[in-house]
Amino acid sequence: MTYVPRLKEEYSNRILNSLTEEYSYSNRFEVPKLTKIVLSRGIGDAIADKKLIDHSLEEFAQITGQQAITTYSKKDVASFKLRKGMPIGVKVTLRGYRMYEFLDRLITSALPRVRDFQGINPSGFDGRGNYNLGVTEQIIFPEINIDRVNRISGLDISFVTTANTDQEAKSLLTELGLPFKKK
Repeated sequence: MTYVPRLKEEYSNRILNSLTEEYSYSNRFEVPKLTKIVLSRGIGDAIADKKLIDHSLEEFAQITGQQAITTYSKKDVASFKLRKGMPIGVKVTLRGYRMYEFLDRLITSALPRVRDFQGINPSGFDGRGNYNLGVTEQIIFPEINIDRVNRISGLDISFVTTANTDQEAKSLLTELGLPFKKK
């Protein structure tokens, strides 16, 4: 008996049929699905302090359960004292079981810890069926020990789907449990 994440099982049992009925797909492979979740953080102050990159790598490993990578600048920007090849950010890409586990933890434990939470903004779609969410504080994740945080910073979360339109992607993410604001 193998382990299957709760949201993956729910997708194959309930959400697949629900979206097929809603959009009247003729083939089950037309139904949109979540392909990956990308977490990223730009650290502009890393030019002066290289330890900020190490702290962010450690935090991302705690949040996702997967080692993050450092992103480097692609060109020189003299006004920011930035040179090509300097570390300026951190990112991690989640696929498969880790993606569904992270999404489940985000929905059930992290988002309810946001102060004055009213739902997430539905205007974060990019026109191709992908959704971008900005988190202002990393301490909403229960894996982060608040005593060990050296500075509070945000992160960006991108949900990449196979949906053709934003409406299909919103239906998929709503069915998966993302709490969008009601208009």
